[in-house]
Amino acid sequence: MNEPQLKKAEAGPVRASETRARPGLFRFSAGQFLVALILLLVLYPFIIELKHGEVIESALMMIILISAVLAVGGRSRVLTVLLVLPALAGPWLDHYWPGMVPYWTTACARMVFVGYVVFQLLRFILRSSRVNSEVMCAGISAYLMLGIWWTSTYLTVSQLSPGSFSGIHLAADQPLEKFDALYLSFVSLTCLGCNDITPQSKVARMLLMVESTTGVLYVAVLIARLVALYSRAVERETGGQTKA
Repeated sequence: MNEPQLKKAEAGPVRASETRARPGLFRFSAGQFLVALILLLVLYPFIIELKHGEVIESALMMIILISAVLAVGGRSRVLTVLLVLPALAGPWLDHYWPGMVPYWTTACARMVFVGYVVFQLLRFILRSSRVNSEVMCAGISAYLMLGIWWTSTYLTVSQLSPGSFSGIHLAADQPLEKFDALYLSFVSLTCLGCNDITPQSKVARMLLMVESTTGVLYVAVLIARLVALYSRAVERETGGQTKA
């Protein structure tokens, strides 16, 4: 037996949890990320009414995206940074040099990064061996990020086809405002239904249908996963007490 093997033997058996690959969360905790998301959503309608609301909104979104990088970067930190840079740079380029970058390209870049964040959050939940506050916060954060992802989708569709949505307070054949897209996204995700914004094109109606289905399935799958984790933990504890 060589020296490395001897040291390994002296150290005793290695636990399975120590050899399992870690998902990379959370140097910036899921709870902190969730708080940042909730603050953005609650303050958003008030911020955009301010004199420099667009600048403040871009700054807050930048904070959210950076906190997402800190939360889900892990071993893929380089990939995470590469994905977030276009989403960060687009709004500021449009603010200082209007028309330089089409808004739909920024929305698409944000969709790619937000989709990546949702994937990493779900990956963390599926890899977890027990239910704790981080798992719960990650599940809620992923749900809210889905709403933000669909917001960018509606903004992209309305930019490419301005007549895709209509409403009593919307200008005819004009793209959706950011808050209108956010509002439409979350009422569709939660299946509340939106009576004041109506999808006109087939693509827009299809997107609302898919988002509503996604919202229902996400909640069902998340609850099933959390119940399975909790039941497994209870079985382990019960089995340990029985053996004792």
